Amino acid sequence: MKYTILFLTLVLGASMAFAQTTPAPAGNKLSGAYEGTLAGQTDKVELQLKSEGQPLGQLQVGQKTYDVTEATVTGGTVSVVFKEGKITGKIDGDKIVGDLWVGADKKAIELRRVPATPATPATPESKFTPNGEWDAVADANGQPFPFALTLKVEGEKVTGSSSSQLGESTVKDGVWKDGHLSFVLEGQNGAISMSATVVDGKLSGEFDYSGQLSGKWVAVRKQ
Repeated sequence: MKYTILFLTLVLGASMAFAQTTPAPAGNKLSGAYEGTLAGQTDKVELQLKSEGQPLGQLQVGQKTYDVTEATVTGGTVSVVFKEGKITGKIDGDKIVGDLWVGADKKAIELRRVPATPATPATPESKFTPNGEWDAVADANGQPFPFALTLKVEGEKVTGSSSSQLGESTVKDGVWKDGHLSFVLEGQNGAISMSATVVDGKLSGEFDYSGQLSGKWVAVRKQ
C-alpha cells in the first residue's frame, strides 16, 4: 500500500510538472494587434496574431513582412516564431517586452496591444416601399406601352393613380405585403390587374386586361 501511494505521488507530480512546463498555444491569450518599436530604431513594428490557421499572423518591421508560424505562451513567457527568426519575451500587462531575433541579429523590442475597435452597429437599410412616382412601360403584344404611375403606401394599403396616352386611371384594391405589390388600374377603358415584385430597385411584374390582353411590365422610380 505504501509503495502504491508513493508511485501515484510520483506519477501525479510528474504529470503536473509536465503540464506546467508544456508551452500552450497562443490562442486567445495573444490574439490581436500589437504595435511597438525596436531599441535604437525608428521603424514601426506591427504584429498581428490569430488564434488558429497558417500563417498564424504577420510581423511587419519597417518595410519587411514576416509570416508567423508559431505563437506560444509558457506561464508569462511568450515565443513568436517566424521563418527568419523569433520574438521572445514576457507579458507585462498589455505589453510584450523582450527581444527580436532575425537570424543572428538581436534587438530589444516592446510591443503594446492595440485596443480592439468596437464594431460599429450596421445601419439598417431603409425599408423599401413602392411609395412615390414611377416611369413604367408594359409589353403589349411586343409593343412598348409607356405609362406613369403614382403610388401612395400606408402600411399594406396602396392607393394612387396612373396616366397614359389612353387617359387617367385610379389605383384600387392596392396591397403591398412581403415585397409583393398588387393593385387594379380602373379607367374608362376597363380594369387592369397589376402585380409586381422588386428587382434591383425596380418594379417588375405582370398585368392582365380583363382576360383580353396580358403581359409583363416594369417601372423605374422617377429621380
